Amino acid sequence: MAIGHYTNRTVKQMIISYFWTAVGALLAAMAIKIFLFPNELIDGGIIGIAMILARLTSKYYFPFFFVVLTLPFIYLSYKFIRRTFFIQMIIAVIFFAIFLALLAKVPPFEADPLEVIVIGGAILGIGAGLIIRNGGCLDGTEIMAIIINRKKGFTVGQVVLFINVFIFAAYALIFRDWHIAFRSLLTYVVAFKMMDIVIVGLDELKSVIIISSMPKELTQLIMHEMGLGLTVMYGRGGYSGDAREILFVIVERLDLSDLKEIVLKKDPSAFMAVENLHEVVYGRQAKIPTKKRARRLKEISSN
Repeated sequence: MAIGHYTNRTVKQMIISYFWTAVGALLAAMAIKIFLFPNELIDGGIIGIAMILARLTSKYYFPFFFVVLTLPFIYLSYKFIRRTFFIQMIIAVIFFAIFLALLAKVPPFEADPLEVIVIGGAILGIGAGLIIRNGGCLDGTEIMAIIINRKKGFTVGQVVLFINVFIFAAYALIFRDWHIAFRSLLTYVVAFKMMDIVIVGLDELKSVIIISSMPKELTQLIMHEMGLGLTVMYGRGGYSGDAREILFVIVERLDLSDLKEIVLKKDPSAFMAVENLHEVVYGRQAKIPTKKRARRLKEISSN
């Protein structure tokens, strides 16, 4: 049984986590009940399959279909992922089912289809993002995707996309309407983007690896002119065999052009590799954000 260790969280941290999980479940339930269902739209994954079954029978059966279809994936999360994720997923599913029942008689949102897609997708994405950000999950297909990723090497995103293409195609074929399937796909895209924003944040971070013949000079420029911290790593040229100092920098997207300009102005032959970062976790000794750190360094230098 591949289960991770319990995370050492305080009671306060757990309460906050469960609170935001409940908020996320409420928002997701609102999006489903008020926006998607009344406008014949579906979500991807297990929720989408449950919505198709509910439309074939009765929309009041949706919570039942969702819970039944999710149970095997809850078991898989317990067996293959970790116990904290398993507990958080159960809490999210319970909250989601409760809120679905409480919102059963809430009137639907009636508006232009584009407004429904954007607003409903955004609310759904924010709700799902809050749940994932706090260590849980609503969609069982993500559990399957994680397991397939470990065993076959496909990325989680590839597996989820592959499954959802079949779900939306099946929805169009069952009800003989490609328009609702296409609108559902657009809603899913909006939800996915909003979920990504909630999980990652609005500030896009980049990691930059710099290889230069002037590492010490560049270190001083980057730290003092931009106020950025960096790490010096030691490597060796594969062809030349010469020892090198490699600079590793984390920078916000808006500051990336300034970093390039400073580096290439000092050393036009420098090599830079830039990658996207989804998240950076700061310890107790490194909680000062990049821009605040830059301002602090300027204040120190001016005094």
